Amino acid sequence: MIEVIGVSKQFKNETAIDYRDMIFENGKSYMLLGASGCGKSTLLNMIAGILSAEQGKILIDGVNMSEKSQREKDRFRIEKIGYIFQDFKLIPDMTVMDNINILRLEGVDTSRAPALLKTLDIYEQRNKKIKHLSGGQKQRVAIVRALVKTPDIILADEPTGNLNFAIGEQVIQQLTSVAKGKTLIAVTHDDRLAKYFDVVVDMNEMTDGGRRDLVDGKEGA
Repeated sequence: MIEVIGVSKQFKNETAIDYRDMIFENGKSYMLLGASGCGKSTLLNMIAGILSAEQGKILIDGVNMSEKSQREKDRFRIEKIGYIFQDFKLIPDMTVMDNINILRLEGVDTSRAPALLKTLDIYEQRNKKIKHLSGGQKQRVAIVRALVKTPDIILADEPTGNLNFAIGEQVIQQLTSVAKGKTLIAVTHDDRLAKYFDVVVDMNEMTDGGRRDLVDGKEGA
């Protein structure tokens, strides 16, 4: 379970985002929906330990990650979190398999990669360089790379942002399918994809300065 409690993030341009309290339950998929600038991606980065909050705390399975050192946060992310970045963060001149196997340098077992590539219909491109793939194919590789280490938590920042709707919908269907049983939190601007998630969170309502608990996408007591 991920708990966001009293969190506020301050930026160098002096703007700040104050988050209402949220709970993300284990094994459920969440869509974070909202306008640009409402704090969706920032929240993902704080959960992942890439950014730190100025106030409040983020608990993961009862552990206050806000108290951890950056090294401890990085280790936790490597071991427990699969992050699908908006810009993929793939190496263009390396093959699909090389982009995945590079995780071995972090001690990750990548033996599940072929099975995941087949599930996501990208196995035939495994020996192609990333720069020769389409946007949808790159997105699938990014998903495989995030899932190959069997993470407990999957974070996806605009996983369909660079794709047309038809391909994006297919990618979301595949992502939510292979992420079954995991905690999936995905940022998106497209409410047409809501039907594929267990819970939809309107971040415009969760960052307006008040305090409210979120449980299953509904206002709690």
